[in-house]
Amino acid sequence: MRTASGKRPWTFYMLAAFFTLFVLFLYGPMTVIYVLSFQGPNGGLTFPMNGFSTQWFNELVQPGRSGDIAGSFRRSLLLAAIVTVLTVLICVAAGLGFRRRFRGAAVLFYLVIASLVMPGIFVGLGISLGFQLMDMQTDWLVSGLGAQLTWTLPFGLLVMFAVIGRFNRSYEEAARDLGASAWQRMREVTLPILLPGIIGVGLFGFTLSYDEFARTVLTAGSENTLPLEIWAMTTNVTSPALFAVGTVTTVISFFVIVIGLGSIALIQRRRGHNVASH
Repeated sequence: MRTASGKRPWTFYMLAAFFTLFVLFLYGPMTVIYVLSFQGPNGGLTFPMNGFSTQWFNELVQPGRSGDIAGSFRRSLLLAAIVTVLTVLICVAAGLGFRRRFRGAAVLFYLVIASLVMPGIFVGLGISLGFQLMDMQTDWLVSGLGAQLTWTLPFGLLVMFAVIGRFNRSYEEAARDLGASAWQRMREVTLPILLPGIIGVGLFGFTLSYDEFARTVLTAGSENTLPLEIWAMTTNVTSPALFAVGTVTTVISFFVIVIGLGSIALIQRRRGHNVASH
């Protein structure tokens, strides 16, 4: 964007400066955490750095010194995997079911979406009180799972609605005309076309579950998930091991996101080649 004289207007530089400040504000603190996680053995929680080491990453696998990071990490991964599978199955089934009008569809939809506008801490409190009334102990794999599904299912359902809304049902009609059964149409036509959106639902489920705190803090029971363990570390750990946890969890999150987006890109590329070949 240039003026008639060939120079950029002053608004361009203002916008560029604003964008630069925004990026620094967004990623600056994260970069500081990543750098300080490699603090030397005698270093602290602030700059200047006192050497360079990976000692604080090694401490994460030693129970008792920096909390049960290894155990909470395994619990969070298992819980996120279960939440992802359930979110995909339920949202795909619900998305396909909502393609047909049925009595009470609007009420059911708003009941599902309602949990998005409710404060997460109150959702967790309600689930915790419900377990107490039933004389049951809260547990990360039972009550924690239910609490997290109240967070992931609405997002997954909205994504499926957007994907199915763009789905051209003429492909199913063509398959029906060729004699395909309902299961064949679902397996060979509908699901392959919806697959990129389904992967997106899975990404939502995993990432939302992996770092969920508010709904889990009152429903996890006596064993912490990783976000709860990190919160506990902020009150009793005064070493760069806390920053090392942040670095590891960020790497895992980006790794999952890259795999998901890479899978979607690969699917789209293969479809492009198939269309071009025909």
